[in-house]
Amino acid sequence: MLLPIRIYYEDTDCGNVVYYANYLRYFDRGRTEFFRGKGISLPDLHDRGILFVVAKVEVEYLAPCRYNDLLLLDTQLIDVSRVTMTFRHSIRREGSDKELVRGTVVLASVGRDGRPIRMPEEMKRVVG
Repeated sequence: MLLPIRIYYEDTDCGNVVYYANYLRYFDRGRTEFFRGKGISLPDLHDRGILFVVAKVEVEYLAPCRYNDLLLLDTQLIDVSRVTMTFRHSIRREGSDKELVRGTVVLASVGRDGRPIRMPEEMKRVVG
């Protein structure tokens, strides 16, 4: 799934380069849209006491993204277990195949008490 992201001044540091931590926000948007595209309502899962927390993040910054760039974020689910989902994210400029930033994010399924719980079977079927 591709998600366009326009870089605004507020996204950048003093050198007009995207501030490194903002890529995590973009990755989060990508996962949110991934779930939405699969018909999964995170608020409905939250109401049932099923939450997803980030358990691990890895990011590689290959080339800078700058103010006013139009980026394309590709979000792919690459692994599902009983408790975790692993996503691969890749960012490039629109019209280019050159990868600028890539990362993986592992989400863990937890209950309201913060302890790991099994992911609902219906969700595993939809995302798997």
